[in-house]
Formats: sequence, structure tokens, C-alpha cells
Amino acid sequence: MPQGALAEAAGLSRRSLIRYLKGEREPGHETVRRFASALDFPPKFFYGPTLDEIAYEGPSFRAMSTLTVRQRDQAIAVGTLGVALSDWIDTSFGLPKANIPRYETAGPEAAAMSVRNQWGLGERPVSNMIHLLELHGTRVFSLAEDTRVVDAYSFWRNETPFVFLNTGKSAERSRMDAAHELGHLVLHSKGGSQRSRKAEREAQLFGSAFLMPRSSVLERVRPGLTVPQIIKAKHYWKVSAANLTYRMRQLELLTEYHYTRTFMELSSHGYRSNEPDPLPRETSQVLDEVFRRLRERGLSVAKVANELSIHPEELGKFLFGLVNFPLAIKPPPIGG
Repeated sequence: MPQGALAEAAGLSRRSLIRYLKGEREPGHETVRRFASALDFPPKFFYGPTLDEIAYEGPSFRAMSTLTVRQRDQAIAVGTLGVALSDWIDTSFGLPKANIPRYETAGPEAAAMSVRNQWGLGERPVSNMIHLLELHGTRVFSLAEDTRVVDAYSFWRNETPFVFLNTGKSAERSRMDAAHELGHLVLHSKGGSQRSRKAEREAQLFGSAFLMPRSSVLERVRPGLTVPQIIKAKHYWKVSAANLTYRMRQLELLTEYHYTRTFMELSSHGYRSNEPDPLPRETSQVLDEVFRRLRERGLSVAKVANELSIHPEELGKFLFGLVNFPLAIKPPPIGG
């Protein structure tokens, strides 16, 4: 929320708000209540421990040049709350430690195959990208609806990798997003928000190679497939028709002319936004198990949210599309 809008909503002058934000003045209980009402957070959130904010240079944001400062800050704030949730989970559960190799100097294709070999995947298809990331210590959360403009992002926090996914996408596109962010974690662990278009292209090449290994595609796909044949073939690797088309062009199984015509045909059928013959959405094995066990202990989502001093709705945003149980995420009224 812009400072002017927040000041107006809280019934303050902008000068007073800036003094509070700079720590030059401590707000009284009534002022905190106004902040809570304006920002839709419980009043006790503002009295909680200082959050471990994510550094601006940490996350890998796509299309960084088109993001506004506000959109970037929103996404970073979401990530900061996600880290707080992860830390809370870590106090009660022994989650897998990070096992993601870093190949800063390797090419995307070679790095993808090295990770596959290290994880014992060989060239077989990845059955579930979210489960695979979690198995190797990555904390996977959903992006809040109002930050989905960033598509997906990832970062290292100390020695723990985080990935935030837009779970409103098709399963196929979300799998590629997850593989793309794995590429950033592997190839670009030293920097985030200032990454170049080159780094984005490297992450995309890594994701394609990771989900569709070169020799596997060359063995199973003949040159010049038609759109119906591509739609049938995509199920082997569990990717979108567009992603398989892109990979076929990379491996010279399509000429530039055939590639362009194929994408035009996919677009004409609406297959760029609505995936044909879609796959079921992938969910989180870790979060589903964590919250199942918490429910067995009598800890509902609402009680966990209370532990974190946030509304159940706010907590539900991180779990949306990733867990297999219904979320009661309607926030209570302030003071209720």
C-alpha cells in the first residue's frame, strides 16, 4: 500500500507515518489498531518478533524490467511471511535438508543432466516436480493472488532453497515454472533481482532440459510432428504442448518455419492459455503431511495462523493449491 494511502486509511498525517516507519516514534495501541484495520492484519502481528526480511538481491524475478517497485516489494513481503511459516514448521518437523547442487559455471543443458544424475533420475520423466523439489530440501509455497504478476520466483535463504509458484496455472506450466526456478537455484545462487535476460534464458533452457532430456526426446520424437501428435507426445514428459514445441526447436526437430506455424496453430486453438488434455495439478507432499499431523494434534489452520499472528486467510494463501484439504481462509473481523 502506498504511504499516502496507508496514512489516510489509518487517519494519520504522512509525516507521522514516516516517523513510525523510520522508528523515530513508537505508535500507541490505538494507532496500531488503525494500522491493523487498514492492512487487514491482527493487531498482535505488529508486536511480534522482527521478521527476517528477504534481501532485494535474493529472489529471481522474471521480467524484472517490467516489474514495478511496488510489485517487487509485495512479492518480497510474501516471501518474508513464507520464510516465517517455514521457520515455524521447522521447529516441529524434521524436513529434508537441502541437496541441490550449484553449478555456477556450467551450461544449462549440462547442469540439468548433472542434477538428474546426482538425484538418480537418469533420463526417465519426472513424475512430480513439487515432490522432487521437496525431497531435496526445497520449501515450496504458493504465491498470493495479488503477487502472481511475478509468475514464480526462488531464492536461497542461508542454506535453504525456497520456491514460490503460481498455483493458478495449469499443471504443465507450473511444472515448467518449478523446473525453471530450480535452474536459478542451481545456476544463479549468488544473485537474484538484478539477473539479466541471459540468466532468464539459461533458467528456461535448464528447465526444458531437466524435464525433457535431450536423448529421451530424440529417441521418442520424430522431426516435424503435427499439433495433434505433439499433444499426444507431451504426456510422456508431463509438459505443455508449447514447451514440447519449444524443446523440439532447440533440438532442431522443427525448422524455424515449422516452429512458427506450430505456435500459430496452438494459439489459434487457444492452447497457449488453455492446455489441451490437461494433467491433474501437483500438490505438496510436505505441507499436506505437516498439516495432517497438526490436525491430529488439534492444531487447525486457524490455530497455526494465530501462532504466526496472521489471519487464517493469509496463511491459506501459501497453501492454496498445494494441500488436499479444505482451507477455512475467511479472515475474522478486526477485534473479533
